[in-house]
Amino acid sequence: MSIAPYLKDIGRGKEGARALDSQQAHDLMCQVLDGRASELEIGAFAIAMRIKGESPDELAGFLQAAHERCIALNPARPGVVLPSYNGARKLPNLTALLALLLAQEGVPVLVHGPERDPGRVTTAEIFQTLGLPIASDSADIHAAWARREPVFIRTEGLCPPLARLLDVRRVIGLRNPAHTVAKLLAPGPGRRLLRVVNYTHPEYGRTLAQFLAETQADAMLLRGTEGEPVADPRRLPRLEVFIGGQPRAELSRAAQEGVLTEMPVLPRNHDAATTSLYVQSVVSGEKPAPAPLQQQVEALLGALAALAQPAAQERSA
Repeated sequence: MSIAPYLKDIGRGKEGARALDSQQAHDLMCQVLDGRASELEIGAFAIAMRIKGESPDELAGFLQAAHERCIALNPARPGVVLPSYNGARKLPNLTALLALLLAQEGVPVLVHGPERDPGRVTTAEIFQTLGLPIASDSADIHAAWARREPVFIRTEGLCPPLARLLDVRRVIGLRNPAHTVAKLLAPGPGRRLLRVVNYTHPEYGRTLAQFLAETQADAMLLRGTEGEPVADPRRLPRLEVFIGGQPRAELSRAAQEGVLTEMPVLPRNHDAATTSLYVQSVVSGEKPAPAPLQQQVEALLGALAALAQPAAQERSA
């Protein structure tokens, strides 16, 4: 087989391209992830999708194919997935702090992403500096959850073929759908894992909101901090919670408006060592957590409680 027929549809430029339906997108991504497409075809696919952009149906098909190739996870209670793929460039990367604050509340937390990214401080580096668990497989993840610790796994360990597609960026210099799919990964049965989905451009936030609604997802959607799934410590962004694809206004948080009256005390440098010291000081109670992160934790706890309600109702029926 070949993905050439799909390339004819998606490769006609921004105005002439036709979006694939979810089944076509699933078949295309299965071929790409399984190595049944040539390097030339994969490059054409990456560039065509970069120009056209992904539709919600295409994202659904691409994500299904990736989930089918992920390791199996089965948390004992609803948990949170934090896809961490951008790292820090100017501000401290506080994804690890968010993970630790949630774990302190008894929430199973999985963080996944790259180990290194030139010019950026990754969450993996901060996990390593803090001595937090780095998993190699499903058993490591479940062991960390049993100890009530947040755990990090590289994309290569979570979904190896998707990691290979992510690496195409190093060759052609452009992102491809794998980068969006990676930020949507939540491998697990049923309604056990709530995703924190972030975006950087408002128009893409609208596409993701439509995707989450159409796929009946359990998620929190926000404009990320430098592409990380954590609220900006200086000003709370809108936190939109979806349960079963339904926007839940009572669980969401409005964006902070107006002039900032005070700024949180943040480390002056954003390297892994400095950030880790700051994270430790917050977790130990020596320093307060930035208010936006506290509100994000509270919103996620509310979402998890709502997520657990249907299961409780089923057990009592």
